[in-house]
Amino acid sequence: MNLKTKYLGLDLTNPIVPSASPLSRNLDSMKRLEDAGASAIVMYSLFEEEIVHESAELDHYLHYGTDSYAEALSYFPNAEEYNLEPDMYIDLLRKAKDSLSIPVIPSLNGVTPGGWIKYAKHFEDAGADAVELNVYYIPTDPRLTSHEVEERYLDVLKAVSESIRIPVAVKLSPYFSSLSNVLQRLVGAGANGLVMFNRFYQPDIDLDHLEVAPGVTMSDSSANRLPMRWIAISYGKVNASLAATSGIHTAEDVLKLVMAGADVTMMCSALLQHGAQHIGKVLADLTKWMEEHEYESIEQMKGSMSQKSVVDPAAFERANYVKALNRFKLIV
Repeated sequence: MNLKTKYLGLDLTNPIVPSASPLSRNLDSMKRLEDAGASAIVMYSLFEEEIVHESAELDHYLHYGTDSYAEALSYFPNAEEYNLEPDMYIDLLRKAKDSLSIPVIPSLNGVTPGGWIKYAKHFEDAGADAVELNVYYIPTDPRLTSHEVEERYLDVLKAVSESIRIPVAVKLSPYFSSLSNVLQRLVGAGANGLVMFNRFYQPDIDLDHLEVAPGVTMSDSSANRLPMRWIAISYGKVNASLAATSGIHTAEDVLKLVMAGADVTMMCSALLQHGAQHIGKVLADLTKWMEEHEYESIEQMKGSMSQKSVVDPAAFERANYVKALNRFKLIV
């Protein structure tokens, strides 16, 4: 069974790629992921805050206006809470490239153009096969327009892509007023791949201590509906690799996203819950399903259920909303 796929110009043995997570914090863990069948690894993010501890611009965009409601300051982490220095990150990247036979993709997470972007070049020099640019940004200033938010993504991307020769993938939010247009503009600005989508970990409120409590909630398979929809809409329309992330837990999830048009599917929660060996189970189930349904390769099914390929492409748009509500039967 041919499970090979191509992502960011890289030839991969299968479409399962561990996304940025604590599982890439050490070399032994990355080796276990490779042994379990991972076709590439996205390292966990090196944050702008780790590189630039004091930045007037960063402070402005992350905290502007919070003096008017001081309790909101606790929504944002302090720089000292990040615990891996940039030099250690690059050293780990070098060791991974020396020890692993699969592509290694470091993740750079930031929101402002600046000197921290030079680390993309350091990644390239350390042997990285590509860079994932994770723009995790929540605009809180009500005076900031949608155009300015989009320009933020584009400015950071341009600065990174112009500084290196290896491919750049952008991991982005789904919350744009015209997402299709933003995807096209990102590709025009230098994105070789699009990773859909960032999961925003929502804070809770601790009623006992009356403070904001950060937390991480694991995804389930239902979370892949959003990336599935937009990958299906984007397939064949954007000249870039497409990666699905969030809600990839089973072989069925992988199959659906590949049929929607994804080149790779990125796992995080499933691996944190079940360990690296879960990749092997998913690959075995994937192979079994393909044999039973007479598929010979991943490429054969890629995009077969995208908007451009299905009989009813409007099902990915408003028609799906109308049909879903009309078919729902209220149980009294």
